[in-house]
Amino acid sequence: MGKAAVVRAFADIRAALAVLNDEVEECGPGPFSGAEPFSAADPLAGLADGCLDILAGAREVEAGFAGLKAKAAVTYAESAHAVAGPDASVQAQEMAVAAEVGCVLALGPRAAGSFLAASHALATTLPRTLAALEAGTLSWQHALAMVDETASLDAAGAAALEAHFLDPDAPDAARGCPAGQMPAHRFRAKARTWRERHHAESIEKRHARSVADRRVEFRPDQDGMAWLSARLPADQALAGWNRLTATARSMQGPDEHRSMPQLRADKFADAILGSGTVAGAGEAGRVPSPPIRAKVLVTVPVCSLTGQTDEPAMLDGYGPIPASVARQLVANGADSFYRVLVDPRDGAPLEIGRTSYRVTKAMRAWLRLRDGKCPFPGCSNNSLDNNADHLLAWANGGTTGISNLGQPCRKHHRLRHTTGWTPTPASKNEPPGWTSPTGRRYASEHQDWEPPWWPDGLRAGGVDIVRPGGSPWEDAIERFLRTHA
Repeated sequence: MGKAAVVRAFADIRAALAVLNDEVEECGPGPFSGAEPFSAADPLAGLADGCLDILAGAREVEAGFAGLKAKAAVTYAESAHAVAGPDASVQAQEMAVAAEVGCVLALGPRAAGSFLAASHALATTLPRTLAALEAGTLSWQHALAMVDETASLDAAGAAALEAHFLDPDAPDAARGCPAGQMPAHRFRAKARTWRERHHAESIEKRHARSVADRRVEFRPDQDGMAWLSARLPADQALAGWNRLTATARSMQGPDEHRSMPQLRADKFADAILGSGTVAGAGEAGRVPSPPIRAKVLVTVPVCSLTGQTDEPAMLDGYGPIPASVARQLVANGADSFYRVLVDPRDGAPLEIGRTSYRVTKAMRAWLRLRDGKCPFPGCSNNSLDNNADHLLAWANGGTTGISNLGQPCRKHHRLRHTTGWTPTPASKNEPPGWTSPTGRRYASEHQDWEPPWWPDGLRAGGVDIVRPGGSPWEDAIERFLRTHA
């Protein structure tokens, strides 16, 4: 044991890496392996499949190493503090530890401090995440997302968030693609959604504080370029993004050489340079800009809409927003507000269908509710820019019902019809997964539907959900809209 064991372990790791490099480079058995071809019948196809196995294994090993680094950093910090003794300045000792870790890992002071803070959080408050990291089922980026999203939660809230995504036996375990099999940015989005719904402090209060922090930032970049970004309330930011996208899409054509990103950037520049405050004119020189209407899909629980609860609404392409913001969007005529009945047991939208080929506007809205985005693994293209697509082709007997429809973005719609990638079956509440040309199956992300909140004294089963001539929910919506007309 001790240093000699560490030296031997890393020597074995380097030897294993040499074996894997030989396999990838087709350099024969090499000095360490004695390996045979992946497939004697079809060496080239076998090598391709074997490289995918190596990539999958490397991902797991990298995650395990990340967990090892985190534990080693925390253990080193604790040991260094103990060696320094109780009389040493805590602040000075933390700086010394961060400096040492930074030098060993070739990190700057801020990066070293962030790494130590994340490692400490994993070792002390996120045991499931650390265990998944060590087992290779979560990457370091997934672990950082978990650290960030649990940072403002109490111990019970952090444990519940961990259990939701990492404990398959949890009462409300996440469905669909496991956390570690989706890209870290997608996991972060889903963890943020859960956090917003279950935070001990209401989203109304947190949003009110955050609105005060709205701002625009400027950051220089290379080659004579710079970034101009704004932190805004989510409904305003997403409405602006969707307006830019719609405007840019309308400009595309055979004579338009600019790409979608370029068109968005040009229209953004036109908007901020062509209106607003004239330089040096003060308030008297302000030119009013036309208001941006909410070109988004807003899903509002009816009891929240009518003010009986403060359950967050869902803003398509973003996640939970305060009920007060959703009420304002609906009262002001948000273009994409749909009256959709959801199952009061789990909050999922109910099935609809159609016997003709055409996909109706209502069905497209339903797909947006079911999928939330393009269902291809890792894609973040939100639903307003996607296509409705039959999973089993109409010509082959497929029906035009929600269970036989997907809504891939244009890129992945084209991928499906021009390559060997194929979608797997869907259901009324579960989007399709995908099968690659090599036969590997990848699960889709599922919406984390939750039962709606009920006002005090009112629970599901105690009222008629549907009755002849309408429902109490439709009546409540009508009253709300008449009141705010």
